[in-house]
Amino acid sequence: MLRLDQVVTHYGPIMALKGIDLHVDRGEIVCLLGGNASGKSTTMKTILGLVRPTSGTVEFEGRILDGLPTGKIVRQGIALVPEARRIFGRMTVWENLMMGAYVRSGEPQREIDGDMERIYGLFPRLRERTAQYAGTLSGGEQQMLAMGRALMARPKLLLMDEPSMGLSPAFVDQVFDIIQEINRQGTTILVVEQNASVALSIAHRGYVLQNGRIVLADSAAALLAADDVRRAYLGED
Repeated sequence: MLRLDQVVTHYGPIMALKGIDLHVDRGEIVCLLGGNASGKSTTMKTILGLVRPTSGTVEFEGRILDGLPTGKIVRQGIALVPEARRIFGRMTVWENLMMGAYVRSGEPQREIDGDMERIYGLFPRLRERTAQYAGTLSGGEQQMLAMGRALMARPKLLLMDEPSMGLSPAFVDQVFDIIQEINRQGTTILVVEQNASVALSIAHRGYVLQNGRIVLADSAAALLAADDVRRAYLGED
């Protein structure tokens, strides 16, 4: 479904991605692990066209995305749940969710309404707060809203950037349970995460980024058992 082939990305003279190869197959949850400044968020931005690769290719469902504006990439069926959520604080929960459906203008309203009901089914707390300003929600509720907003675009591939950031352990578990349910309902997911144990516990496969390079790639179970991963990300000797 998604394939990055020898992708190099620069910020000015700084090479942020140094020839990475990565693929996500339909129906998978794939996690991308790495520390700060490893290139995780740059990978997401490169997929979405927010930064353009210097060389290499990004391909989605057989189509090369290089050079396409972000809006057209989203319309191909890719949506992002951004780091730090970035919800619209002065808009209501309902208005935020409708913003996610903006790319579907022209579709019958009954389809939009049906997806809204699906989101409320996944996140009952959002239904309770549908008329509440998003900026007054807790951090966990805002993360749910950011996920719901992305799903309102009806993506084939959902990109998630650090979904556990700033959440209590209870909310982390809840969010990752919902990620699994979204995947069971048919959405393919690529999740960038520093919390390796929880990400690998739900993923099918994973990659480890270090200084802009993929240094490990394997099944989630194999990565959980790898000594390098356990030392670097799980705090084990």
